[in-house]
Amino acid sequence: MDNQFKKAEASNKKLWNELAPVHFKSYDVDGFRTGKTALDKIQLQDLGDVNGKTFLHLQCHFGHDTLSWEREGAIVTGIDFSDKSIELAEQLRDELKMKTRFICCNVYDLKEHLNEQFDIVYTSQGVLCWLKDIDAWGKLVFHFLKPGGRFYIMESHPTSHIFDDEQLGMNVKYSYFHRAEPTVWDDEWPDYSDENYITKNPSFEWQWSLGDIVNALINAGLKVEFLNEYDKLFYKGFPEMIKDNDGWWVLPEYRDKIPLTFTLMCKK
Repeated sequence: MDNQFKKAEASNKKLWNELAPVHFKSYDVDGFRTGKTALDKIQLQDLGDVNGKTFLHLQCHFGHDTLSWEREGAIVTGIDFSDKSIELAEQLRDELKMKTRFICCNVYDLKEHLNEQFDIVYTSQGVLCWLKDIDAWGKLVFHFLKPGGRFYIMESHPTSHIFDDEQLGMNVKYSYFHRAEPTVWDDEWPDYSDENYITKNPSFEWQWSLGDIVNALINAGLKVEFLNEYDKLFYKGFPEMIKDNDGWWVLPEYRDKIPLTFTLMCKK
């Protein structure tokens, strides 16, 4: 199994090095340059005033959200295993004369690169499927939090992963429950942020149920403060989705019926 994990993570790193420059163009970096935030109202309201707080962003990609938290006043460190993502993050930071520290490493190796604790540990939007071990991840979150510190995540709801995302209609196709072996995606499917780009490298992904996620954090020693669920997504996950007035992707036929996104806050 260890060899399979290494193969999966090596492939995923190639994928994210491939996608980093694609996303640097397809995300609204020009808007960010002119002062626009990458953060939505839900996250800003949930975390509240972060001014002066030390802030660790796990799986930060090219730092779009990370640097947005610096603009909110946080003292931020971002980590990601994609060296191309970190290169672009540092490029954007330096261009805008910002201060966020970026570290390139696998999240599971973070203790070898960082010896600090933080007021806030944060991760968001499309990150959990890349984790091979949710319990080890929960322990890392606990390790890097100061006593009294908070952990926060916004993520696609595990229920949203069970439906066929290539056909119209909400047809159950995939299991809700975790399997040790990752699911391999190796088809010619457009990237979620650029429909004209077809990825060249396969992805290896793991499904985690909501129970898996919450229990990993509880078992690590954290106390859940809230768990909220929403009927909207931060990307176009299904063909019939449309954007609402706030920029969220929604399923008009299934409003108030299916959870598509969740937010979770924990405290140490």
